[in-house]
Amino acid sequence: MHLPEHRELIAQIDDARARTLTLVQDLDAQQLMGPRLPTVNPLRWEIGHAAYFHEYWVLRQHLGEGSERPDVDRLYDSITIAHDTRWDLPLPTLEETLAYMDGVRRRVREHLERDPPDARRDYLAQYAVFHEDMHTEAFTYTRQTLAYPPPAIGAPADPAWRAGGLEGDAEIPGGTFLLGARPEEDRFVFDNEKWAHPVEVAPFRIARAAVSNAQFAEFVDDGGYRRPEFWNEEGWEWRSAAKLEHPVYWRHGADGWEWRHFDRWEPLPPQAAVIHVSWYEAKAWCRWAGRRLPTEVEWEVAAAGAPSADGSTLAPVKRLYPWGDSPPDASRANLDGRALGTIDVGALPASDSAFGCRQMIGNAWEWTDTTFGPYPGFTPDMYRDYSTPLFGQTRVLRGGGWATRSRLIRNTWRNYYGPDRNDVFAGFRTCAV
Repeated sequence: MHLPEHRELIAQIDDARARTLTLVQDLDAQQLMGPRLPTVNPLRWEIGHAAYFHEYWVLRQHLGEGSERPDVDRLYDSITIAHDTRWDLPLPTLEETLAYMDGVRRRVREHLERDPPDARRDYLAQYAVFHEDMHTEAFTYTRQTLAYPPPAIGAPADPAWRAGGLEGDAEIPGGTFLLGARPEEDRFVFDNEKWAHPVEVAPFRIARAAVSNAQFAEFVDDGGYRRPEFWNEEGWEWRSAAKLEHPVYWRHGADGWEWRHFDRWEPLPPQAAVIHVSWYEAKAWCRWAGRRLPTEVEWEVAAAGAPSADGSTLAPVKRLYPWGDSPPDASRANLDGRALGTIDVGALPASDSAFGCRQMIGNAWEWTDTTFGPYPGFTPDMYRDYSTPLFGQTRVLRGGGWATRSRLIRNTWRNYYGPDRNDVFAGFRTCAV
């Protein structure tokens, strides 16, 4: 398996840690603990847990070294420490936590700089970087959930981000498609992506763009949250219990819809991709609009596949990203927190897939109609609890959101959340019925 050479891996470790610190450095002691909620962790616990993952797998499990602290397993092991008890732990002070984190980072870096090549060590170090990347996205949506100020990440606003909408469907021919990651790609992949296997796909039509705020607002304005005929039974019970009349961070303002962007109420950008909607809400919008969510297979075909020369079937090719095999950059994907939110669904035409689907990587995670489960022949990787406990319990999302790190994402990457989660950076695109 190809892994970054040691200088690149060290740079990734330092960059992931810098993002972690940036996302918490302006918060006070009360904010770093926050309220006891089922969808967030106390940030003072979670940043220590991110460092613990590096220490546990690279330094202790692989290299046989001791811990920076004797109590870290009792403090930071997310498998054995129940979520609701994390506020009650005898957590170190912020200064002690930062010292622990820096000690772990320095020790891992020293091995990478000093020791001979070690494929297993480097695999585990890469895994730990990606684990921290997933947590920095969680730190970001935690700040949104708790109405904290916007984090000090991002770039100056680009006029190209406000490019308007994009209508219409892409016509996808049927054929045989290899779903999942291919071993010959020779890159790091997670266990739930393994391995590519042939599936038969019927022709379908999928929206060229994700659903925008304006499109979702039409459903809200038509009383969609008060009409049970658009919701499945579980979704209606969830909506009723939450007393939702619109997406969670929306409100009516003097001049129309507004949304809470971290701690600020702002006009809702009409053509930006809608986010913070649950799978239940996405399904209800689809029923109202006479559309449907794509299956996971259909999503990956639209993102990674290509038509044959005559367009009658799928070609025997597969792209790493929708636009090809070149890594994401600012012209192709809204990632890395660059825009501090979603941009217009018609922006970034360079992101188009072979079928003309736009922004399938970045901007908004996209719900699919598929329950998360294993691919044929699945075996868990070393972190056995990464995927297996969520099989059959969650729904698959694809594509990455605006806060997702670009080094992490690709067409075969599978995310998974419960259908009730409306706190994450998730939206959706649809298929014709």
